[in-house]
Amino acid sequence: MTRSDQKDVTQPHLRALIFDMDGVLVFSEPLLAEASMKIFADRGYTVDRADFKPFTGMGEARFMGGVAERHGIPFDPVADKELLYQVFLEMMPGRLAPLPGVPDFILECKKKGFKVALASSADDVKVFPILKQIGIEPSEFDAIVTGSMVAHKKPAPDVFLEAVRRLGVPASNCLVVEDAVAGIEAALAAGCRALGLRTAFAGEVLLAAGADWVAQDLTDVPDEALAW
Repeated sequence: MTRSDQKDVTQPHLRALIFDMDGVLVFSEPLLAEASMKIFADRGYTVDRADFKPFTGMGEARFMGGVAERHGIPFDPVADKELLYQVFLEMMPGRLAPLPGVPDFILECKKKGFKVALASSADDVKVFPILKQIGIEPSEFDAIVTGSMVAHKKPAPDVFLEAVRRLGVPASNCLVVEDAVAGIEAALAAGCRALGLRTAFAGEVLLAAGADWVAQDLTDVPDEALAW
């Protein structure tokens, strides 16, 4: 067999992990929904917490704006997102903590020689205060990408494509850790593999969206998710 007849049998292998923030490192969606509900209530509108679930992981403008659209509530995506961040940050102190296994799992990944990145649809004004609140230094990550840095939010792949670019690792060698259907879809669209955490959605839902593996949290990650 000549060289030109030979097939490349090299399989992609894990070189980097890309973590979403909300629902992966911290569970802030309930507080975000609470802040949104307060803003709507101040304007005379009542919505349910469950109304926000379909918009989980899509960035704050869509998280709040999707509910406003469904209920016919006037909404300014720029001004109201800014107000949402303000109310959220006022409500945040003492109410958020890292999810189980977060610091240890990140440290384990780095000890194994993997690069690690944070990629969130949230803007800088939310991401960095949350990291400080839960005791994780930004320097723990080889790259951080926020919604402030990309044109399109999840389920578009922009935030993961930018993380891949900054890590300098092919997408096919990256594992995205996500909790939302939109995030799983974005990870696959970026060419990455995906681990879904059952923080906001059932495992069956995440698998149906295309997740390669599912786990309850970062203390429960299947060995094969880090061994490919």
